[in-house]
Amino acid sequence: MTFIVVAIGMAAVIAAVLTLTLIRGRRGDEPAAAYDLRVYREQLDEVERDLARGVIAEDEAARIRTEVSRRVLEADRKLARQAATGQAPKALSLVAGIAVLAVLLGGAWITYSYNGAPGYADQPLDLRKSEAADYRETRMRQAEAEAKAPPMPGLPTPDAEHLKLVEKLRQVVTERGDDLQGLELLAHNEAALGNFKAAYEAQAKVIALKGAQATANDYATEADMMVLASSGYVSPEAEAALEQALNRNPQNGTALYYWGLMHIQTGRPDIAFRVWRELLNVSKADDPWLPIVREQMPNLAWYAGDERYQLPPMPAAGGAPGPSAEDMAAAEDMTPEARQEMIRGMVARLSARLADQGGSPEEWARLIGALGVLGDREQAGAIWAEAQQTFAAQPDALATIRQAAQSAGVAE
Repeated sequence: MTFIVVAIGMAAVIAAVLTLTLIRGRRGDEPAAAYDLRVYREQLDEVERDLARGVIAEDEAARIRTEVSRRVLEADRKLARQAATGQAPKALSLVAGIAVLAVLLGGAWITYSYNGAPGYADQPLDLRKSEAADYRETRMRQAEAEAKAPPMPGLPTPDAEHLKLVEKLRQVVTERGDDLQGLELLAHNEAALGNFKAAYEAQAKVIALKGAQATANDYATEADMMVLASSGYVSPEAEAALEQALNRNPQNGTALYYWGLMHIQTGRPDIAFRVWRELLNVSKADDPWLPIVREQMPNLAWYAGDERYQLPPMPAAGGAPGPSAEDMAAAEDMTPEARQEMIRGMVARLSARLADQGGSPEEWARLIGALGVLGDREQAGAIWAEAQQTFAAQPDALATIRQAAQSAGVAE
């Protein structure tokens, strides 16, 4: 309240000075009639001195006295009229002063009430950063957040057949705790059913079995399931998984999205702005976070002090990217063996990117189709199996990939 008290006090002082000025009127500015009156009186004195020195005669002195006296009387009448009309009534001046005081004080309070925060303590930047760091260290853990989280809306109602299959899968995984593929299937199916706690627990076992081979996508998936289990809250445990994902791939889209969200939730929107700005640079048109991030970026830019920030254009929609024109031109001049090797290199790069960053259904379908053309049905089958886990909750996407798997001969 210190600011508002000082502001109202200053307004009161200004209003008091204005009121006093209105009541007292102008001081120090002499009316013209008063100046003329003084000059005429000095002329009368001068006439008497000239007469005493014999400079002028008596009749001349009498004539001058008459003329000057006439002017004195006229100036005196003018001065009386100016005194009567030049000063406002004191009562009216007092009312005007009180009105000025009310406008200044009321205006100061209304403006501060609308734009300020009465009763709120000062919030310097260093203090806010310190409080944000403290909150980040002491915020709710995953278990507490899950206990307080409301049910996740919009979850589909599973059919009985799906529930039976998942129950069988749970039994198999319980009997064979080191079945990596079974655990991966269980994690994705539990998530599809809305059992996010069971999903991230299964995903944690997947990561433990993979050990050093666990990818950024594995950790990002675990964090995603944790956040869904707590209805959108990024807990310290989810933060640890995100950190592991970003250490392995700083451009993992899922991890970048939740990393920025975590900074928003812990009071550092300025850091979230920098994180999501990088996210927009690596996002594709069909990424689920893209509309949310683009909507929030102008506000985050304001918090970060970047008033000139402009959203980048929307990523181009369409299918999976193919070889460039330069690649096609180079392939025309290659021997069959060299062309085959180039294709294998492109397939390997696409496979590595999908494993680390994920990708669209079209990219997965393209990879399976390319492996089928190369005759690598074993690898195509492995990619198809992984796609079924990744897109278990997206039937339309899975149908797109299934067509490529059927063409490659690894799906019925």
